[in-house]
Amino acid sequence: MASPTLITPSTSTPKSLITPIRSKLISSVTTTTTALRRREFLSLSAGILSPSLLLPATSAFAATDEEYVKEASEVIQKVRSTLNMDKGDPNIADSVAELREASNYWVAKYRREKALLGRASFRDIYSALNAVSGHYVSFGPTTPIPAKRKVRILEEMDTAEKALQRGR
Repeated sequence: MASPTLITPSTSTPKSLITPIRSKLISSVTTTTTALRRREFLSLSAGILSPSLLLPATSAFAATDEEYVKEASEVIQKVRSTLNMDKGDPNIADSVAELREASNYWVAKYRREKALLGRASFRDIYSALNAVSGHYVSFGPTTPIPAKRKVRILEEMDTAEKALQRGR
């Protein structure tokens, strides 16, 4: 026998089986107005923020040329004194630690200076510091630098010092 709920009509309004179709024209208009509002907002915010972006940003460590020459000369002297220490010297580990601290400070300070990146002195000092730091990180502070590497590093220090004297 059939269920009475199927036979008797319900008092509520029947749900339509067909869902209304939204017009593509209406959805494209709302998308366009949203895009226009977004575009207006972005252009307004760019107009407000752009003057601050156009001003030249000064580095926190911006240094004068005299300061660069002085600090570069100090780093060169530290590298030379550390490399020329005897193999059995008890202070070599402390000297290497001081050199690493000085080189990290020097590199962090001058690496971002656009005016210095093209200088021959900067390039040579940076290369030598990279070689020295790489050796001591890989082999430890008490392991002496091989003769070939030591000669190359000292040559780079000589050319960097000459370039500093010439203002390069």
